[in-house]
Amino acid sequence: MHPGLIGCLPSRELLNEWNKREAALVSTDPERVPPLAALPYAETALMGRMTGEAAKEAAKEAARTVPPREHGGNCDIKNLSKGSRVYLPVYVKDAGLSMGDLHFSQGDGEITFCGAIEMAGWLHLKVDIIKDGVAKYGIKNPVFKPSPITPNYKDYLIFEGISVDEQGKQHYLDVHIAYRQACLNAIEYLKKFGYSGAQAYSILGTAPCQGHISGVVDVPNACATLWLPTEIFDFDVMPSSAGPIKHIKGDIQMPLSPDK
Repeated sequence: MHPGLIGCLPSRELLNEWNKREAALVSTDPERVPPLAALPYAETALMGRMTGEAAKEAAKEAARTVPPREHGGNCDIKNLSKGSRVYLPVYVKDAGLSMGDLHFSQGDGEITFCGAIEMAGWLHLKVDIIKDGVAKYGIKNPVFKPSPITPNYKDYLIFEGISVDEQGKQHYLDVHIAYRQACLNAIEYLKKFGYSGAQAYSILGTAPCQGHISGVVDVPNACATLWLPTEIFDFDVMPSSAGPIKHIKGDIQMPLSPDK
């Protein structure tokens, strides 16, 4: 189990910087669907104890909790779990530490967006302060020590992806496209065993798959890898001269990722 979202409140200066740079990004392609960033949206903002005109004004520039940022935020890191130690930058008096978006299980990248196994729960924390820790250690983003309790899989089938998209267009060292290609390769592979595309997609989002940036120096292609633990299956998914055998009917619809 882990919180997908954890972090401290930003300062006024940092909030202004977020809104400025994200608005500038959206302005490069304002009609894009989905948008390039989640800008403040007053109609759905939850303003806590603020009320009246003060709440209305603040809602116009309140940060959306969709992405990770310098303070932490929605990082969706599967290894940030029970027994982890997290070092978060503090920007305001009393820190304003908050967390949520609990996951029971998730693959690296949470590639299905809301496709981890979401859950309700309680988090028990011990909190301490390192005075001037950001300056002392020269960091500007959170760092953490992972949990000693990790998924204990020893056998993986690893899928590679490079920064060439589905249309065959070459991109320059683009790790997002490379990881997407690794995931798409894994999905097509699992379909040969009878899974529907949506089922395979959901497996990669919920099982403790590992995602690695394996190479970013050999232009023009970055290399990303998706590590699929073979021990989560009841049958052999390794390649062989006999070819894949269908073990699954693939007829169960997945509500968050239906097949077209």
